[in-house]
Amino acid sequence: MRLTLSEFAKLARQGERLPMVTCYDYSSALIAERAGLRLILVGDSLGQVMLGHPNTLGVTLDDMVSHTAAVARGAPSALIIADLPFLTYTTPEQAVHSAKRLLQEGGAQAVKLEGGAPVIDAVKRLVDLGVPAMGHLGFTPQSLHQIGVRVQGRSNMAAEQLLRDAQALADAGAFAIVLELVPALLARAITERIGVPTIGIGAGAGCTGQVQVWHDLLGITDQTFRHAGRFGEVGSAIERGLRAYATAVRDGSFPTAANASVIDPAIVESALSNLERS
Repeated sequence: MRLTLSEFAKLARQGERLPMVTCYDYSSALIAERAGLRLILVGDSLGQVMLGHPNTLGVTLDDMVSHTAAVARGAPSALIIADLPFLTYTTPEQAVHSAKRLLQEGGAQAVKLEGGAPVIDAVKRLVDLGVPAMGHLGFTPQSLHQIGVRVQGRSNMAAEQLLRDAQALADAGAFAIVLELVPALLARAITERIGVPTIGIGAGAGCTGQVQVWHDLLGITDQTFRHAGRFGEVGSAIERGLRAYATAVRDGSFPTAANASVIDPAIVESALSNLERS
């Protein structure tokens, strides 16, 4: 059975620490499902790690719908949250249209929006219409040209604004808030204050749960980030496997007879004979 929002909220109230991971395709979702991960974010970070864009801004709603649908098929017991991509929720009406596609076509159960005050009306409208909405504060990748890639909330004014925005999102009905690159003490204060679960990434251990990008988590790419936990070296394992395969093809050790399909030699001889007579 798929994890529901009420079950998610119950786990958070009971003090359970909640692991969430990004997934972008069917195969990854199958693995996450087998590993028992029941919170999956289909992040617009797929623009970088799957599509080769320099940032998340090039990701389209069609991209998100396609990848979300693949993940939903691979992880039938997970609560799947899909990012609303850049400039697809500039008004409440546009947010509803975008969320409709992600839930109806993509099979998501919730959507995530970046930002504070500017998206409050969109969050309220979505929640009023029965669409679960997750907030995202701190470093918001869709605003990287405006704020840069750096820790947020370090000044008095910035910390107060994050606290206000987090409370506003909670009051608007957001069921959880991602806190990215927020100082640990501030993230803990937000978590203790707002009354809804927080999911940290580079925000310390005081959040309700944690989220990590699939490729960072498993060492699929060479990039390393201070906030990213490294729990595997899948990239190097894949590279070794591919090198071994290429070597085996070049030296003739693959394929072997065991890798080939079998046919009665008489069938081949008959086919060749028929061709020669025609």
